[in-house]
Amino acid sequence: MTRIQKERFENLEEYYFLKGSYILTSDVVRLGKPSLRVLHPLPRIDEMTMEVDQMPQAAYFRQVENGVFMRMAILRELSKNYYG
Repeated sequence: MTRIQKERFENLEEYYFLKGSYILTSDVVRLGKPSLRVLHPLPRIDEMTMEVDQMPQAAYFRQVENGVFMRMAILRELSKNYYG
């Protein structure tokens, strides 16, 4: 899941026309398979309701947390190579 990206539009009228058209709600998530996981790069704007946060399919907070650990590990390895 991601937002409609304003910076990708050459015509802002088209962006404002589409903004808010695609919103992930808990009702939509319930239509998916039990194995469905929702990922999102965060922060969200209006493309996903906050009620999705409480659902077991919501994996984006774990995704963000794991991303922090990955960046920490990469920086550690890079610093080892740089500082010897």
